[in-house]
Amino acid sequence: MQVKNKVVIVTGAGSGIGRATALHFAHFGAKVIVSDINLEKAQKVSEEIVTNFGESLPIRANVAKYEEVENLIQHAVTAYGQLDVMVNNAGIGPKKLLKTAEYTLEDWDSVIAVNQTGVFYCMKLALQQMMKQGFGNIVNVASLAGLKASLNNLSYSASKFAVVGMTKSAALEYAKTGIRINAVCPGYTESNLLSQLLSARPDMDDLLKAVIPMKRYGDAKEVADAIVWLASDQTKFITGQTITIDGGTSL
Repeated sequence: MQVKNKVVIVTGAGSGIGRATALHFAHFGAKVIVSDINLEKAQKVSEEIVTNFGESLPIRANVAKYEEVENLIQHAVTAYGQLDVMVNNAGIGPKKLLKTAEYTLEDWDSVIAVNQTGVFYCMKLALQQMMKQGFGNIVNVASLAGLKASLNNLSYSASKFAVVGMTKSAALEYAKTGIRINAVCPGYTESNLLSQLLSARPDMDDLLKAVIPMKRYGDAKEVADAIVWLASDQTKFITGQTITIDGGTSL
């Protein structure tokens, strides 16, 4: 992957897909800012990168708070002079899986704040920096739930459909500027969100695997591979795309 020496921010990088993505970028020689709302988790991932002779900084940020996103990007630019890649991975799911009429206001507000508004904040501020530079790359982590209906999961589905739409709209706006914007749409992938979903009912594991043609869940490393590829110089003519990584589930 052609990402050597690129300055990369990965949000939600303390675990799951974010952690795998941060490590994968570092493996190929990128300078990685590991950001997470949990600073301890971010520090552990950053230390793992440095231990393996990579370059990394841990920075705490709640992407639902504009001023914390500002601080994140300013810190990265102060440390490294530029921002090549912004990976908007931070995301949460609802506490309760309920039909729309019963959906809680708490779950709606919290999920939309992180998954949708948080991605907007990160895109807005990263694009301001990238426009100054004249180059940059954004990869948003959406979901299969942003392409197809997702039962009892309204806020998550709404937020991920929004991420797909924001990706395409912004990619069109900035196509002439040397800035590319794409998204990945993972299906059921080993992560904290999947664990939360599996705990909803005893037969959930069987129900989910029944709709996955490959009969297994995705590995976070497989999603990370696609993210790093989209951020690399090997995909210079790709923008505004959603790459679905779902073991054939969308079929």
